[in-house]
Amino acid sequence: MRRHPAPLTLTAALLLPLALSGCAFGAYFPPTTSLERQISGVYEGVGVGPTGRVPYRLTLGLVERDGRASGSLVNLESRKVYAGSGPFKRLVDGTELTLKLYENGAHRANLYLVRHDKDGTVTLNGHLRTVLLGREALGYTLQLRPIPPAQP
Repeated sequence: MRRHPAPLTLTAALLLPLALSGCAFGAYFPPTTSLERQISGVYEGVGVGPTGRVPYRLTLGLVERDGRASGSLVNLESRKVYAGSGPFKRLVDGTELTLKLYENGAHRANLYLVRHDKDGTVTLNGHLRTVLLGREALGYTLQLRPIPPAQP
C-alpha cells in the first residue's frame, strides 16, 4: 500500500511557522531598553580649556544591542556642529562613552564622557580633545547636565 505525500507535506507546512519562530513566539521586545531611556537625550553644559569657557549642547542616542552611541555636539558660541559615533561601556558606577566627532566629513575631535548618577543628579563628565593633523591637540574638560524634555 502506497502512502500519499500530501498529508505529510501539509503537516510540515503547518508546523513550519512554529519551528521558525523559536522562543520569540508571542514575546514582546520593547523598542528601547532602560539603559537607552536613561542615557539618550539632550545635555547642556560648559567646556573649560585653553580658549576659556565654552557652552556646549550634546544630543545623544544609544543603541544597547549594538554597543554604540551616536550624537551631535554643538558649540553654542560659534554655532559649529559636530556629529559622531562610537562605542560605550557599562561601568560599576556609570557608563563610559567614546565618540569620534566629524565636521563636513573631516575628523575634528574625540569626546570621552562618563555618565554618573549620584543622589539623583545625572552628569556627563569628561574631555573633548580637538584633532589637528591626525593628532589630539587642545583639550577641554566638559561637564554636561541633562535638559528635561519640553512639555506639550
